Amino acid sequence: MSTVQHTPLDHLASLLDGDLTLPGQLRWDDARRAWQLAVDQHPVAVVEAESVADIVATVHAAARAGLRVAPQSTGHNAQPLGPLEDTILLRTNRMRGVTIDAEGMSARVEAGAIWADVVAPAAEHGLAALAGSSPTVGVVGYTLGGGIGWLARSHGLASNSVTAIEVVDAAGGIRRVDAEHDADLFWALRGGGGAAAIVSAMEFRLYPLTEVFAGALMWPIDRAADVVDAWRQWVRDVPASVTSLSRVLRYPTIPDLPPFLQGRSFVSIEFAIQEEASVAEEMLHALRALQPEIDTAAVTPVSRLGMLHGDPPTPVPAFGEVILLAELNADCVEAFVEGATDDAAGPLLSIEMRHLGGELAPGRGEGGALDALDAEALVFAVGTTPTPEARAAVTAAAGRMIGAVERWGSPREFANFVEQPRDAEKLYGQSLDRLRRIKAAYDPTDLIRSNHPVG
Repeated sequence: MSTVQHTPLDHLASLLDGDLTLPGQLRWDDARRAWQLAVDQHPVAVVEAESVADIVATVHAAARAGLRVAPQSTGHNAQPLGPLEDTILLRTNRMRGVTIDAEGMSARVEAGAIWADVVAPAAEHGLAALAGSSPTVGVVGYTLGGGIGWLARSHGLASNSVTAIEVVDAAGGIRRVDAEHDADLFWALRGGGGAAAIVSAMEFRLYPLTEVFAGALMWPIDRAADVVDAWRQWVRDVPASVTSLSRVLRYPTIPDLPPFLQGRSFVSIEFAIQEEASVAEEMLHALRALQPEIDTAAVTPVSRLGMLHGDPPTPVPAFGEVILLAELNADCVEAFVEGATDDAAGPLLSIEMRHLGGELAPGRGEGGALDALDAEALVFAVGTTPTPEARAAVTAAAGRMIGAVERWGSPREFANFVEQPRDAEKLYGQSLDRLRRIKAAYDPTDLIRSNHPVG
């Protein structure tokens, strides 16, 4: 139990528009709970902010008490924050305001907004955001890490579309940073994580797009070798208007699933194609020739793209591992299929291989600390972990899966998918030294605690 004196924090409660919750109080477990239920967070206190003034007051109170501040909106990627015994957890999930500038084709979102808050109002104006594959993920955390979704190959990382960021610095100052104001901080926050300042709002470009041709083709898992290799050959020639992934899925037997999925295992190809339906249908001909059991391909409003990947709509305990692949060749795909279909992968719910390239490739976009992914694909293996035994099994299976394709791996890692602490050099590469200098300049006492810190 923490021995920190709470007098400064008791005073903080009277300054907040939101709430301060301390250990032992009635709402403590709810206030500290992350979306990632496998992470049991034990901070000194939780502030549920409702305004920028709340963030400022929290920073000042933490400094007086000799504590740190860890901003968090949803807590999808909570594990890398590490122990919080000397830290105030600053929850921004009540700050969910979204403003769409239809004429300027841009959005301003507060720190706690999730993608579901942005996609629908943008779509009302015929505009699309570079949202992730899950509508429940926080916009700010996703974008600070770079951000890839169903429009990634055509539009690049989400962080490259950011035009301005409103922050509270480690001294409690309020800043609006962009390419001309605190340009170094603006650079750091676009793909370099949130170590140097606490984001209160973010502005980014939207794009004129109302619908895509999207869906999934699914086969029984014993077709995986043929299907995934056909997908590998297919993506060699598709234009940047196509973002897709190949995936092995093992569905549990639970009432929430339709009967035709319960307890079954599939290999799936999911895609979003920004072409006319007739063109997209022609593109899919080679894959449909493999006669999928399930075919959901259809003209899809961009507001519905968040449903395509089937991410859990409510918090879950889970464990995942990721690797970027420098190559996507026949041998790599064969190793992926062998690993994903082996009985030892049974504890894993999903093993996916996302196609990268296009506007994600180096030299195609201009942005900040991370403006490209120098890799051909990304593999992510994940399973649910409701018990310690399940976590041990999923952890071992995920490790084996990543090991199966490791020889084709990139030396870099992608923070958005990395759910455990990692060496900062692998995450930030050549940007690391500059990120560390910016962190030292804006937060010399290391008051701000971010997941995936720069050092």
